[in-house]
Amino acid sequence: MANIKVVDMAGKEVGALELSDKIYGIQEINGAVLHAAVRMYLLNQRQGTQSTLTRSEVSGGGKKPWRQKGTGRARQGSTRAPQWIHGGVVFAPKPREYRITMNRKVKRAALYNALSSKMAANEIIVVDSIVTESYSTKVMVNMLAAVGAGKKSLVVLDTMDDKVIKSFANIPGVKTVQADQINVYDVLNCNTFVMTSAAAAKIEEVYGK
Repeated sequence: MANIKVVDMAGKEVGALELSDKIYGIQEINGAVLHAAVRMYLLNQRQGTQSTLTRSEVSGGGKKPWRQKGTGRARQGSTRAPQWIHGGVVFAPKPREYRITMNRKVKRAALYNALSSKMAANEIIVVDSIVTESYSTKVMVNMLAAVGAGKKSLVVLDTMDDKVIKSFANIPGVKTVQADQINVYDVLNCNTFVMTSAAAAKIEEVYGK
């Protein structure tokens, strides 16, 4: 079990926490699994709704613009051919589904590798609790500075706290997420992985099985 210090919102050490080696202690990071997980995440964000018209779908163009021979100009069959203004698009993109899937075992392995890489790089910070009595961006900015979080931070909470989430919302580069909804892309894309003690327990409960 890996030990990590626990700090309060002022950055003062208040204890220690044992983290599972299964989740945070992988020694040899599997880059191929991480790549597959990130690729799946990015592809699944695409809506695939792009659509343009081919020459057969553009209105008009039924009449031959000029006779085939004798004009000295290149032969043309329609004013909706791709080389004409207002013509159709060659190999026009059409709506399609980009979504791909991974099996549960591989997705879980990718998350373990991502969290282990953060642990190895000392980019995980555990805060005993993150609370605020009012909606205050300033409180959260000061908290992140006190605990030594980077410019791009992923803040993991155990429950949906509306005041905390909205207080983080205006801070550039900071994203909040619940412990049972973390993904490989967000973990790798942050400079600092900040989680509460309760969120750490939730991660082990949800993903440690």
